[in-house]
Amino acid sequence: MSQCKSYQCSVCGTEYAPEQVTYTCPKDGGNLNVLLDYEKIRTSITLEEVLNSPDRSIWRYLPLLPVTDPGFEGTALRTVGWTPVYEAKEISKELGLKQLWLKDDGRNPTASFKDRASAVVVSRAKEIQAEVVVTASTGNAGAALAGMAAAVDHQAVIFAPKTAPPAKVAQLLVFGARVLLVDGNYDQAFDLSIEAANEFDWYCRNTGYNPFTAEGKKTAAFEIWEQVIFSGNLKRALNVFVSVGDGNIISGIHKGFKDLIEIGWLDRMPRIFGIQSEGSAAVANAFFSGTESIEPVSATTMADSISVDLPRDGLRALRAVTQTGGRYITVSDKVIIENIARLGKVGIFVEPAASTAYAGLQKAVKEGFIDPDDPALVMLTGSGLKDIRAATMSVEAAPIIQPSLDAVKRALNI
Repeated sequence: MSQCKSYQCSVCGTEYAPEQVTYTCPKDGGNLNVLLDYEKIRTSITLEEVLNSPDRSIWRYLPLLPVTDPGFEGTALRTVGWTPVYEAKEISKELGLKQLWLKDDGRNPTASFKDRASAVVVSRAKEIQAEVVVTASTGNAGAALAGMAAAVDHQAVIFAPKTAPPAKVAQLLVFGARVLLVDGNYDQAFDLSIEAANEFDWYCRNTGYNPFTAEGKKTAAFEIWEQVIFSGNLKRALNVFVSVGDGNIISGIHKGFKDLIEIGWLDRMPRIFGIQSEGSAAVANAFFSGTESIEPVSATTMADSISVDLPRDGLRALRAVTQTGGRYITVSDKVIIENIARLGKVGIFVEPAASTAYAGLQKAVKEGFIDPDDPALVMLTGSGLKDIRAATMSVEAAPIIQPSLDAVKRALNI
């Protein structure tokens, strides 16, 4: 691995050489942080080299990743990341904010943020010559793995709960993955996928289990830094709003900002806000109670991508907020669905997990958690095409009319 120095357990702090462990801490099962060789990075790459890179994908940040160049130019694997950031001036005015950005990761190859993790994990699988990569998913992580694996002719097996949205299951199948729908919830699919990985010697991509998932997801922080913080001359710390389920996205983004500070390219840590549905709020509950003890819940949210009983990266997700001066916010499914349509009116089509983050920003403004002068960015993690049922719930149905101009006039009240 090009820049990986060691792993460190997020619970007990034990460090391991990369060849000693693959997934979690053998002592306590804690998630492992990848520690990079920061001194090597400082002396081997300059800020200007990164900023001047012609690569418009996560691979422009290859010197900051724990994998070697995967190759496969001209494939979907090489087009992950560098997603657009929009200045949402209409929404900024509506909320009373002077600076607001929306980062649309629904523009990734398989239409979600999870492509970032899967691209790095598939690259790692190629490095270690793992023949099969397996994951559990409610849809997006599985689709991302299936798509990235297909791009480089790799085998993928996906365990998903049978309740996963049909559009997401269709993606898995179209990409050629072996798909097993589990008659149970996500947590049961997660546990079964690990059992299968151990039994059949498959490489497991599971979120909050494989340390390389957070390393892929941290690339969003690099892009936020380059697209907004570095180029924006912000007078205050940026406030980043992220929806939270398993907790790996928010912990990955936090890791990315920490890496930039270690290297010396970022001088002020952004404040990170974690947003959860009231129907799946295990990490938020721990935040509100003031402890690091994360207790499982019985998740009921319609936002399937963040519907989790026991967050597998909950501790790091909690610390992403507490260590940056942010906070957790919970929102109702009703508000989550309503905001799919609100974001649609500025030209962005999102799934419920993405609108959750925006709903959190709305509440943060209303509750006074951020001021009008505080710059804010909302991380939109997936396309609305992932969950058409939820999208249709956010709007009124289109009228059916007769094929006549009079019918048009009546329908439009002209």
